Amino acid sequence: MSAIAPATTAAAAGEKLTPHARLELLCDPGSFRPLRTGVASARGKVEAGGDGVVVGAGTVGGRPVFCYAQDPSFMGGSLGQAHADSIVGVMRMAAEAGAPVVGFVESGGARLQEGHAALAGYGRIFRASVELSERAPQIAIVTGASAGGGAYAPALADFIIMTEQARMFLTGPRIVEQALGEQVSMERLGGRRVHERNGVCHMVCADEESAVTAARDLLAHLPQSVGGPRSEIAEPASPIDASPDASVPDEPRKVYDVRDVARAIVDASHLVELWPKWGQNMVTAVARIEGRPVGIVANQPRHLGGVIDAVASEKAALFVDMCSRFGLPLVVLVDTPGFMPGTQQEDAGVIRRGASLLRAFAAARVPRLTVVLRKAYGGAAITMNSKELGGDIVFAWSRAEVGIMAARQAVGIVHRREIAGAEDSDALHDELAEGYAEEHLTAAAAAAAGFVDQVIEPGETRDRLAWALHALGGR
Repeated sequence: MSAIAPATTAAAAGEKLTPHARLELLCDPGSFRPLRTGVASARGKVEAGGDGVVVGAGTVGGRPVFCYAQDPSFMGGSLGQAHADSIVGVMRMAAEAGAPVVGFVESGGARLQEGHAALAGYGRIFRASVELSERAPQIAIVTGASAGGGAYAPALADFIIMTEQARMFLTGPRIVEQALGEQVSMERLGGRRVHERNGVCHMVCADEESAVTAARDLLAHLPQSVGGPRSEIAEPASPIDASPDASVPDEPRKVYDVRDVARAIVDASHLVELWPKWGQNMVTAVARIEGRPVGIVANQPRHLGGVIDAVASEKAALFVDMCSRFGLPLVVLVDTPGFMPGTQQEDAGVIRRGASLLRAFAAARVPRLTVVLRKAYGGAAITMNSKELGGDIVFAWSRAEVGIMAARQAVGIVHRREIAGAEDSDALHDELAEGYAEEHLTAAAAAAAGFVDQVIEPGETRDRLAWALHALGGR
C-alpha cells in the first residue's frame, strides 16, 4: 500500500485547498467519487457534499477508504443537520464495508442558527464514530480552527494529524474572556504547540499536502478493518542506518537517541512516530521489519535518562492498546533505570498510570517481542513487556544488565554497614558492586534465571526479530 499521495497544482503552490481538492489529494489518482450533491458554497459554487461538507469514497494504495472534508468557506464550517447527515452517512457506510475513514476537520462548531438540531447532529456523529471504532481505523486531519464539537469529533478518531495552521479548543478566546476574564490567543489556547505536548495530537505536519502524505503512510501500516487481516507484507527493505549499537554508549548513564537504534532495525530506516513531543522519555512508532508492519515502544534515554514516569506510562499504554486493536505485533526496546520517584510523580498518579501500562501489555493479543539494549531495572523491567507479563520472546544484548536495581545501589543497601565501616569505603563499594553485577545483573545471568530467552549481539537484532515475527505470524 503506497504511502505517497499524488500532488496537485494547488498543493504544490502552497495554496489553501478546497474540500474537494483535499479528498482528491488523499485518494489514489482518479479514484475519488463524491457521495452527495449539496448546496452552493459561500463562493457561489455548488460543491459535492451536504451543507458545507464534501463526502465520498476512493482508494488509498488500492484499498477502499471513505472520507469527508468540511468547508470553512460555508458558514465557517459550522455543523448543521444536513452537514451531520452527510458525515454520519459516510461513517455508517464505512462501518458496513469495514473500511477506514479519513476526515478533514475545520469547523466553528455547532451552527447557532439551527440550535438543538445542530447539537443533536454532533451527538449522532459522536455515536457513529464510536460505533465505527469497533470496525475500522479513523484518521482526523485538522487543517484550521476547530471549536466545540469540531474539537471533540476528531478526538474520537484513532489518530489526529494537525497542520501548523490548525487550532483546536472546546471554547474560543471570546468565551474564555467572557467566562474567566482571561485574554488568550487562538494559538496559545489550542495551537499545535499545545496539543503536540499534551497528547491530543499524534502528529504535526507543515501543510495539508504533508498531512495527507502522513495519513497515507499511517494507513499503509494499518489493517483495513478491526479484527480483519493485517496489512499486507511489503517488499523488505534493508535499513540505511548504521549498526543498532553504533550510537549506544557503554556507560549506562550516558544518553543517546533510541530512535537511532530503531532505525537501524526497521525497513528503510523509516519510522512513523506518534506523539513525538508528548512524554518524550517514551518513543512510540509504527514501522516494518522484513515487510511486516509492527508497533515499536522504546524507552528514550535522551529524555530523563529513559526513566518511566506517569505521562510516559499513559502514552505507552494507549499505544499498546491501539496496536492490539489493529493487530500490530509489538517490538519493545528497553533501556530504563526504573520508574521516576518523588512526590510529584505520586501526585500525578504514577501508580495508576503505570498499572495501565502493565494492563495494556498483559492484555495485548498480538505477538510481543522485547529487546533489552543496555539496562532494565526493578518494576520497569517487568512493566516493559517482560516474559512474566506475557512477552513471547525476550532478547537481551550481551552487555545488557537486568535486575532489581543497579549494582552500586544494591550493594549500598545490602552491605551498607560493611561499607560504612571500611577503611576505604569507595574501593570496597566498587569491589562489591562488581561482584554483584557479575552474579545478578548480566544478560547471561538473566537468561539462566529464565528472565531472558536469548542473549544476542546487537548486529543480530533485526534478523532475530524478523525470525520471531515470522514464527509468531499466525497469531
